[in-house]
Amino acid sequence: MIYTVTFNPALDYVVFLDEFKAGDINRATRESIYYGGKGINVSNVLNTLGFETTALGFLAGFTGKAIEEGLAAMGIKAEFVHLPEGNSRINVKLKHGDETEINGQGPVITKEAIDELFAKLDTLTSEDILVLAGSIPNTLPDDIYEKIMARLEGKGIKIVVDATKDLLLNVLKYHPFLIKPNNHELGEMFGTVCKTREEIEYYAKELQKKGAGNVLISMAGDGAILIPEGGDAIQIGTPKGKVVNSVGAGDSMVAGFVAGYLKSGSYEEALRSGTAAGSATAFSEGLASLEMYNAMLEQI
Repeated sequence: MIYTVTFNPALDYVVFLDEFKAGDINRATRESIYYGGKGINVSNVLNTLGFETTALGFLAGFTGKAIEEGLAAMGIKAEFVHLPEGNSRINVKLKHGDETEINGQGPVITKEAIDELFAKLDTLTSEDILVLAGSIPNTLPDDIYEKIMARLEGKGIKIVVDATKDLLLNVLKYHPFLIKPNNHELGEMFGTVCKTREEIEYYAKELQKKGAGNVLISMAGDGAILIPEGGDAIQIGTPKGKVVNSVGAGDSMVAGFVAGYLKSGSYEEALRSGTAAGSATAFSEGLASLEMYNAMLEQI
């Protein structure tokens, strides 16, 4: 089973406007609601690609109920911890030229709720894959990723971590199966700017020296570079298309990589599948559809 963890799920309310005036009434021309959060995005795309997942995390209030019911209607299994107070976030995304985002804070996550999540994670075995993705809400300890990976150490679980800076660096000692910083985040971790393939490969290998297994570096329109465990770097380009949506593209790449690896056992095919899924989302208003994914796969 593939498990994903989303600490701070959200209802993403996307509003399209012909014009926007601050301090005035603005009327939407179109609007959409998505069930958001990086782990949920990974589960969503894996579900589209035909893989069953279990979404874990925390939910609260009427918005949490809407997220849970929405995922169930999509056929996505979930075992969220329900919080006694507050509401899961509503994130507002205004689409008028440049996108403006207003992200909610989310509910307070109690120690009892964390313990309940840990109890669910304790049931994972070496047959499972765990995806930890996204930032940490301010009501959780900063080292929550480390605590999870330390707790599961030695069980042979393949753990994927999609996070940034210290959140990522601090878990490398637990040897995650896959990490996926982009080229800008890679440079930030080492206080530099990665401009060339050689620089990207050098610093990605530095992350491997610190304990990472496979290091996948996404580079937006320039494709991606994978430094696989025990192998030479693999670079791939992107298919042609118009970027209309950057939200969830990285999560889609993670989902596509996992799907490709499980199908083939090949890191080359995993990279190809991840690139197709990430591109399919980037070229769509929402997350990748199977039709768009297959079309991208044919181009790569």
